[in-house]
Amino acid sequence: MRLRSGVFAFSCLLVQALGVGLFLRGFFPVPVRSLPRNGALAALPPEPPPAGFSSNWTKVPSPLFKKAVIVLIDALRDDFVFGSKGKQFMPYTTQLVEGGTSHSFIAEAKPPTVTMPRIKALTTGSIPGFIDVIMNLNSPTLLEDNLIWQAKTAGKRIIFYGDDTWVRLFPKHFVEYDGTTSFFVSDYTEEREVASPHLLVVCGDHGMSETGSHGGSSEGEIHTALLLISSAFDRRNGPPKPPELVQQTDLTVTLAIGLGLPISRNSVGKLILPVVQQKTMREQLRYLHLNGFQLARLLQENMPTYEKDPGFEQFKMAEKSHGNWIKLYLEGNTSEVLLNLGKKVLKQYLEALKILSASLSKQVAQYDTYSMIVGTVIVLEVLLLLLLSIPKALSSRAEFEVPLSPLCSLLFYLMCLMLCAVHVVVCTSTEGLCYFCSISWLTAVGVIMLISGLLCVIVSGLEKVFVNPKQPAKNPAASTSSWSELDVLILAGTIGHVSSLGASSFIEEEHQTWYFLINTLCLALCQEICRHYFLAKECDLQLLSAGKPSSDEVKGTSLHYKSDVELLQDDLKTGKGSFSDKRRGSEKWMALATPWVILVCCRLLRSLNQTGVQWAHRPDFGHWLTSSEHKTELSLLASVSLVMIFILGQRRCSLVSKIAMALGLLGVYSYRAAIGNVLFPWQQDSKDISKGIIEARFVYVFVLGIIFSGTKDLLKSQVLTTDSKIKFIGLWEIYSGLVLLAALLFRPHNLPVLVFCLLIQAMMTKYVWKPLEFDAAQVTIMHYWFGQAFFFFQGNSNSIASVDISAGFVGLDNYVEIPAIFLTGFATYSGPLLWAIHLLCYLSSEVNRNPAAMGHGCFCYALLRSVPVAAYIILVTALRYHLFIWSVFSPKLLYEGVHVFITAAVCMFFTALDQNHLHKVQD
Repeated sequence: MRLRSGVFAFSCLLVQALGVGLFLRGFFPVPVRSLPRNGALAALPPEPPPAGFSSNWTKVPSPLFKKAVIVLIDALRDDFVFGSKGKQFMPYTTQLVEGGTSHSFIAEAKPPTVTMPRIKALTTGSIPGFIDVIMNLNSPTLLEDNLIWQAKTAGKRIIFYGDDTWVRLFPKHFVEYDGTTSFFVSDYTEEREVASPHLLVVCGDHGMSETGSHGGSSEGEIHTALLLISSAFDRRNGPPKPPELVQQTDLTVTLAIGLGLPISRNSVGKLILPVVQQKTMREQLRYLHLNGFQLARLLQENMPTYEKDPGFEQFKMAEKSHGNWIKLYLEGNTSEVLLNLGKKVLKQYLEALKILSASLSKQVAQYDTYSMIVGTVIVLEVLLLLLLSIPKALSSRAEFEVPLSPLCSLLFYLMCLMLCAVHVVVCTSTEGLCYFCSISWLTAVGVIMLISGLLCVIVSGLEKVFVNPKQPAKNPAASTSSWSELDVLILAGTIGHVSSLGASSFIEEEHQTWYFLINTLCLALCQEICRHYFLAKECDLQLLSAGKPSSDEVKGTSLHYKSDVELLQDDLKTGKGSFSDKRRGSEKWMALATPWVILVCCRLLRSLNQTGVQWAHRPDFGHWLTSSEHKTELSLLASVSLVMIFILGQRRCSLVSKIAMALGLLGVYSYRAAIGNVLFPWQQDSKDISKGIIEARFVYVFVLGIIFSGTKDLLKSQVLTTDSKIKFIGLWEIYSGLVLLAALLFRPHNLPVLVFCLLIQAMMTKYVWKPLEFDAAQVTIMHYWFGQAFFFFQGNSNSIASVDISAGFVGLDNYVEIPAIFLTGFATYSGPLLWAIHLLCYLSSEVNRNPAAMGHGCFCYALLRSVPVAAYIILVTALRYHLFIWSVFSPKLLYEGVHVFITAAVCMFFTALDQNHLHKVQD
């Protein structure tokens, strides 16, 4: 079957997206849980039976508190409550802490530090799966055993006011509630009576980084305040102690015991002992025994070798000692021996709880290895297929035959049968839940046939390369031509970046890698420009003419070679020297200055947003601009940036689109002024500050209008006429519409990022790519590198904390899932997307000179995305038990996965436009 390079690359990306999806589903499975929650009220274990005695204490001791009020404050860092900041901003809370009727703790949250997973941790006591970060904006019903369900089952009356995430997680659990969407909340004051609360819990779901965001694993994000206030506590005999560090999951079991409820089956937390220290020794030991029994049972259900676990062994020892203490207690012993033995048992229980909790924290989210293996195999097969196809995919024809005969071979059927047998064995013998085993057999067989088919095609390709190689090419000059220095740099940079992904520090600071690569690329381009404009001599003409390629090769990747020869010949014939006067005029000096201007722009952009992890807290120019005292400077910068965006973004648009873009950019400034980010010249105070919904929707109208106009021209050029000029205008209008959308979603201090993006693209197109006539593959790689760099110039990082969720709510007055996800995704990946769409526009203008340009670009873009994602999947599989797997490697995996799906969407447009030029490819 004959395929164009673009169609083949797009097909490979679709298959690879399937593999990445399977791998992500296996790597981020639903955590392994205990029995269904309807069995959570089973009979509780009695006290450890002493030898020769029987204890009838089989129930939970009486509750410590009759009523509890939980005040959960979003992003409440520990230093906001404790220390000097607490005294300044929360004086009443500080007074309660110092008064002695409270216990203060620093609750440590596990990443991802976003709201919904942390609510799950607080109510179930378990560690949520990392994939919950994706579901954070659309929280499903929480079905596993949790504190809220236990309270409802026990007949407790539950009232809720606050973030509607709780309402979605716990539907029909509250007798009275009022949910508010957190992104649209307004300040209000409401007084409501709570009669004699016996326990007041003040806590945060997560903390906040120094930059004001959250989602990552920095100390400020994972450390949150936890304050337990009750008249049952009396610590006025001594000075207040510094807050003790506990786990966030410990609150669930503490509240369950304090309210007399069964502990949630999936809880991995341990009792916070100071809360029950006012109770008798027998009651304290009973609480700890119940906690240990629940953890030991959960360990038994999740670990086959649970009996060998140190925590389980320690618990059994403590349980035996507890039985001896019960014997002494029932005998009426009141000596010092009973007290000392009680303290010993207490210490043994605490040690056992600590080890059990740590073991369960590691075991409670097991990997779905089978789904991971299937996904990895698909991804690697696609990568091998792309690598084997490079020679033909980048040839002048940009098309090749995909052999279908291997699909009818004996190897294909044998592979299908063998893989089906493996699937049956795995799915019938596995103890855990496997996603790939849970899908329908028809779908599973389809995936197995796909894997077998890809393998057979790869084997056929390898056979042609190594076993039955064809005769060497007819043109020896082409086959023996050496790589340019730029090609070597591109290859070394790609390999170096992929290799760096194996280290956590390089992932945290990946922006440094891309900054280094584009800076090195600029220096290499400077050398190429000097060689092209200043070092070409007449002797070069003779050398070039001696090895002048054939006309067939000129149509392929050697177009820049032909152009140099012809230009040198024309200039010598006309007596104008090595190049024409035009080339030796101002243009060559602008070309020489271009790399240095880009270097200056990149250096300025680096100062705008500190990113990464290690130095993200350091002040940058963006922080200075967004401070309240510099709103005038920010307003001026935003105004100048919007004017520059108009100048650079509308050059090739129609008159109607130019007017629409001008009005749209005016609407962008009006929106930012309406919400108080920037100032209008006539604005005297902040009384007119609003949500800016009308202004944002005003901009959306022009965005859609410009994109619609461009789409209309594009369809017209594809269906009604072959005028490439109309197609190019249509593409550029679509690109301009996306630029306008990015200007709306970007925060005002980030508008210079958009300006420099457009400026660099314009300068590279006019002074580098077109004059030096780089081939499509080289231009594609440069676009990809700059797109990756601009992803980090925006302030993004490989931490979830850098995702600007507010972009998904621009122009919305309530939460709408699909628009919110689209806007957030576009704002996050606008750098790579804008560079990819610009590549599409550039290559579309090159098809008249090189009909294969679009296919070459699409194939290279797909290959550039496939190499790092395949390598990273292997690395993250090998490092899945690494200390930083959830804080560093997993967020990067999510970013890579989303990027694959975005690349597939971009290549779809490449493929659609490439089909219109199929008839131009010459034999």
